[in-house]
Amino acid sequence: PGCPPAHPPPVGRGFRPRPADVPAAVFAADGPLLWWTRAGAALLGAPSPAPPRLRNFALDRFPVDGTPPRLALWPVTETDRDATDAAVVSDLRRATGRFPQDERLASLIRRLLAGNERFARLWATGEVAAHREDHKSIDHPTVGPVEVDCDVLTDGDSDLKIVIMTAAPGSEDESKVQLAAVTGPPAVARR
Repeated sequence: PGCPPAHPPPVGRGFRPRPADVPAAVFAADGPLLWWTRAGAALLGAPSPAPPRLRNFALDRFPVDGTPPRLALWPVTETDRDATDAAVVSDLRRATGRFPQDERLASLIRRLLAGNERFARLWATGEVAAHREDHKSIDHPTVGPVEVDCDVLTDGDSDLKIVIMTAAPGSEDESKVQLAAVTGPPAVARR
């Protein structure tokens, strides 16, 4: 009680839309990656080699102590990085309001405030909101650049974030997403 779940609830575990076809991932309210589809790993790189404690979206966005990103193994850029960063920080602030007694979340916030100047500046704005959508460009090593829209669905009770990545129907990007899903994660990543 009072803590963000560290595992998908039954409804989250039931969210398995044809994993070979849909790049998707589930994150806890404080950023840990809890689950991902095979297509998600194919598009961004399999995060499984990283220890679970390092698979955190907030720490990837706002590195502390020079820690390299662990969730995407090749370059990913957003259409508006400033807006995305602000949305991630305000979403974390929202989580602290929902789970004020959670030490794991409080520890993450303290770590980010002390270790990442950009996070600290954004946190100081006091903005509270939910991160709902994004547009990303992925520099995939096998299929080339891919443009995707990211929809962030939030489970109201647990504040789990379900991220679904799609490309415009009938586009070359959609074909690249499908090709990446079929071929699976490349063996070697580049950054």
